[in-house]
Amino acid sequence: MRVAVIGAGSTYTPELVSGLARERERLGVTELALHDVDAERLEVVGGLAGRMLERDGFEGRLIETGDLDRALDGASFVLIQIRVGGQAARLLDETVPLACGCIGQETTGAGGLAKALRTVPVVLEIAERARERAASDAWIVDFTNPVGIVTRALLDAGHRAVGLCNVSIGFQRGFARRLGIEPERVLVDNVGLNHLTWVRSVRVDGEDVLPDLLAEHGDELAAEARLPRRFLDELGVIPSYYLHYFYAHDEVLAEQRDGVPRARRVMEIERELLDMYRDPALAE
Repeated sequence: MRVAVIGAGSTYTPELVSGLARERERLGVTELALHDVDAERLEVVGGLAGRMLERDGFEGRLIETGDLDRALDGASFVLIQIRVGGQAARLLDETVPLACGCIGQETTGAGGLAKALRTVPVVLEIAERARERAASDAWIVDFTNPVGIVTRALLDAGHRAVGLCNVSIGFQRGFARRLGIEPERVLVDNVGLNHLTWVRSVRVDGEDVLPDLLAEHGDELAAEARLPRRFLDELGVIPSYYLHYFYAHDEVLAEQRDGVPRARRVMEIERELLDMYRDPALAE
C-alpha cells in the first residue's frame, strides 16, 4: 500500500513518519511518497525520514519527489498538509485582522477565512489530480487548516475525504492520564466542528465521569482552555482551547496587539528544527 504525503517539507512530517513506521505491519504500508514544492525542505525532511525508517527496519520504498503525479501514482491514501503562502502568509492572517479589531488566528475568524480562500483552490486541484492518478478507492486525509472548511470543500466536490485534528485525541489522553487508566477505556463525546468543539461527556465503561473531572481537575482544565474555572462550571462542558478566542475576545485581542505574532515564533522554531534535521546522525 502506498501513502502519499503532500506538503512533506513540513517540520511535522518526522512525527508522521515515526507513527507510520511504528504501525507499519498493522497498516500494511509498503511505499511512502513524500512530495513538496520546496525542494530544499523536502531534501532535509526526507533525509531525516529515510534515516528514521532505516533505523526502524522499514523494508518498504521511500520516494522523495517534487513531481505531484509521481507522488500520487497508485496511492491508497493521500495525506494533504500544505500551507499555501508559507509562514509569511500566516503572519498576514494573524496581523491584518488586528487593525480591524478582530482576532488574528489561522483557523478561525478573518485570518481563518483568508487562509481558506488561499488554500481551498489548491487542495481541490491536488484532489482532482489524485482522482486521476491515485488508486480508484483512495482516501484523501486532510491535515490542512482550516480543516473544517477544507474538508467540506473536498466532500462537496465529491471526493472520498476525512479531516483530522489532534484536539480530540489530546483530550482523550489527558482525561485518561488524570483518571489513571488506559486511553482506550475513555470515550469522549465531542460536539462541534474542528477548532469549534466542546466536550459534553467523558465515559469510562459507560459511565459519564465529566462531572467528577470538573470537580477534581477543574482548575487545571480551565487553565488549559485559558478560561475562568467558573465558566467551565457554569457550562458543564469543556471548550476546546480555540474557543477562548471567542469567549475572551477583548483580552486576547489586547494580548495579540501587544505580543509577538505566533507566525514569527513558528518561523524561528522551524529554522531551528530544520537545522537540527540536517544532522546526518539524527534518526529519531
